[in-house]
Amino acid sequence: MRLINKELKSMKWTLIATWKMAAEGMRLAEANLRKSGSADQALETVITAVEKDPRFHSVGYSGLPNQVGVVQLDGGYMNGDTLSIGAVGCVEKVASAFKLARHCADQQFNNFLVGEGAAQFAVQSGMEMMELLTLEAQMIYEQRRAEPKPLSSYKGHDTVGVCCLDGQGTLAAGTSTSGLFMKKPGRVGDSPVCGSGFYADSEIGAAAATGVGEEIMKGCLSYEAVRRLQQGQDPQRAASSLVAEFTRKLIRKRGRAEAISLICVDKEGRWGVGTNIKFAFVVSDQDHPARVYVAEPDQDGCTIRAWNDTDQDVD
Repeated sequence: MRLINKELKSMKWTLIATWKMAAEGMRLAEANLRKSGSADQALETVITAVEKDPRFHSVGYSGLPNQVGVVQLDGGYMNGDTLSIGAVGCVEKVASAFKLARHCADQQFNNFLVGEGAAQFAVQSGMEMMELLTLEAQMIYEQRRAEPKPLSSYKGHDTVGVCCLDGQGTLAAGTSTSGLFMKKPGRVGDSPVCGSGFYADSEIGAAAATGVGEEIMKGCLSYEAVRRLQQGQDPQRAASSLVAEFTRKLIRKRGRAEAISLICVDKEGRWGVGTNIKFAFVVSDQDHPARVYVAEPDQDGCTIRAWNDTDQDVD
């Protein structure tokens, strides 16, 4: 949906996504954006490309399961024109948590569905259903369960998060994840929680988070990033200072801070990133094709550089 008071002329578009795994979908989405495609279409292209790719074990098909060997997905979506949101949590056997979340946003009520109710809605809505646990993911699960040390959550990256400003001035944000490996059944992280895992307002900006959801939810970081944009901070300062400040607060209050990374884009198409780990992300805009970058924390927030072959430890 477009706001009726938007200018008809084409505007600058920008697309940013978490992790190198989003690169292939980004290249498909940017081709559509160059033809006046919408932010919603771009999000779906990027996210579903990751969801259906069995190489990636933290999102969708071939996602790593919970403690009882079941893959449970979370996803979220927000349209910045209308502030419509959709979200699903702990949903099983749905091919795309993001598509289901986006469909939830079209409803007047029942925008956030979980568990069996979310799966039933997916079936009623004609969504693709499938077995998500692949042989490779099951083997990883069985190997981990056989280890003598106590079960613990996967410490690598998880969520694919995307923010887009399209050529019509619409901002949107979306997420999808299978969550932490070996999580307790029913566990939900930040990814489907509006204001924590994602947020978008076409008058200001959009943001999405990835990392340990229990940490990200403590600061409602996606909403806070957009709020800082509204106060006049540029996106890079808003994202990097927010993650650095919140990491210090967690350490001061709790003695430690888990992985947190954040992407954002403002209504002018400028983007920013914040992180407290080594973090890869992908950016594309009307003047530049999709390119992978790496951000690492430093005293001033974070340092950003192009990804290279020595960065195989972060993808």
